[in-house]
Amino acid sequence: MDLITTILFILGFFLLIGGAEILVRGASRLAIAAGISPLVIGLTVVAYGTSAPELAVSVQASFAGQSGIAIGNVVGSNISNILLVLGVSAALAPLAVSQQLIRWDIPIMIALSVLMYLMAFDGNIGRWDGIILFAGAVTYTVIAIRQSRKEIKANRQAKTGDSTAVQIKITPWQIVRQIGFIVAGLALLVMGARWLVNGAVIIARIFQVNELVIALTIVAVGTSLPEIATSIVAGLRGNRDIAVGNAVGSNIFNILLVLGLCSIVAPRGIDIPAPALNFDIPIMIAVAVACLPIFFSGHRIARWEGFLFLGYFVAYTLYLYLNATHHAALPTFSWVMATFVIPLTVVTLVVLFVRAVRTNNSAKGVHAGGESN
Repeated sequence: MDLITTILFILGFFLLIGGAEILVRGASRLAIAAGISPLVIGLTVVAYGTSAPELAVSVQASFAGQSGIAIGNVVGSNISNILLVLGVSAALAPLAVSQQLIRWDIPIMIALSVLMYLMAFDGNIGRWDGIILFAGAVTYTVIAIRQSRKEIKANRQAKTGDSTAVQIKITPWQIVRQIGFIVAGLALLVMGARWLVNGAVIIARIFQVNELVIALTIVAVGTSLPEIATSIVAGLRGNRDIAVGNAVGSNIFNILLVLGLCSIVAPRGIDIPAPALNFDIPIMIAVAVACLPIFFSGHRIARWEGFLFLGYFVAYTLYLYLNATHHAALPTFSWVMATFVIPLTVVTLVVLFVRAVRTNNSAKGVHAGGESN
């Protein structure tokens, strides 16, 4: 790796940090000005913006006929957004999870992951599949914004004489300024991610790993770096709705818009490699499903759950490396994961889910009893 590539690789990190800070600041203030909740801003503006690198990489790969990179980038990014982005963010500071995410957005993320698998089951995601996904992106965004504005309006009406607690008056110039912050932050994020990916791909080629593995690991993590930087900064600044909404919204965006556009522009659609269909996409679905009990338990992602996410991300990446290099340790590693680690995790998640359901039912019973009295 030459000196210029190394310098750009390092500068990319600084651009990501600066871009994330500017983006979160502009997005949170724009949410107040527009009467939209920070969660919806995280699910739409921030999530879509930080997923711009995924869109650029996957579309370019589709035009070049590199289906492995296009599909691997989407699947790998969705796995990274949950296990790595939320893992790092929650390990630094516990993240609150809103009711809207649990009732609406996480089920949508799970349903879309399953839909993607069904579309890919014949080995190709074609143009009509892409049109359906793209239409879903438009519909999801419109519904999310409208629902948020209705809820905030209802809350404002319920607070007599306290409307400034929900929305503050700012001038048109201030709105333009916040939009400028968002655009500048996105530009820095995209540029930083591009430099990081270029350097990382060169490193990966030195180790002679195939196209799909590069996309699932180096490219996916590189294009997810804006989400990592944005979620960490948002969490540390106290905008935790943006932090969680960014990761979940990015996964929804990656399937609906990124994969949708790639399937539309690709001459023959997106061919799905057999390893992705048999292993990586099911892993993506499992990761999405795992969010529900973790998010449901206490409506927060605790530090230990963040470390659990990170542990599984390391295990998934290690498996890809061992499998790609045909390492002798692969059978032992797979046996340990399948026999001990995964079953213990499933049992833990089930216990957490059942405990959370019982706690919620008890709370509802106490509330109902209090009302009857």
